[in-house]
Amino acid sequence: MDSRWNFPLNGSCLCGKIRFEITQNPMLTLACHCKGCQQMTASAFSLTVAVPSNGFEITKGKPIIGGLHKPQSRYYHCDWCKNWIFTQPRPDIGFTSVRAMMLDDTDWFEPYIEVWTTEKLSWVTIPAKHSFESQPKMSAYAPIIDEFAELQ
Repeated sequence: MDSRWNFPLNGSCLCGKIRFEITQNPMLTLACHCKGCQQMTASAFSLTVAVPSNGFEITKGKPIIGGLHKPQSRYYHCDWCKNWIFTQPRPDIGFTSVRAMMLDDTDWFEPYIEVWTTEKLSWVTIPAKHSFESQPKMSAYAPIIDEFAELQ
């Protein structure tokens, strides 16, 4: 594990009924500008920390599936405050997308990539190193994940 990270990274939903921890280095940080993320966050974009699936654990409470009900992804929320906490692709392909602002410490967070810039609000500017008009193919992520790891 990288010395930059002080593991575990802990977080929770707004009301605290759901708590989680991250125990492995993040694979990537990103901002998603798609309309679905805009509506689910009631904001201009969603912010994500992609972490290895086996490095993410719920430590308190039981999240429920909510938000977008897609067969390829499950969107997990708190049943009380309704915060969107994390997303897991189906089938599990090795990572969990954690909503960055659910972390207790967010000072370190900066999106390394941004996706769905074709749906981005015209006034939004993000300091991401890489931008994609839509969702890149999974094969496009490998070199970016390697590049991100070298920065840690």
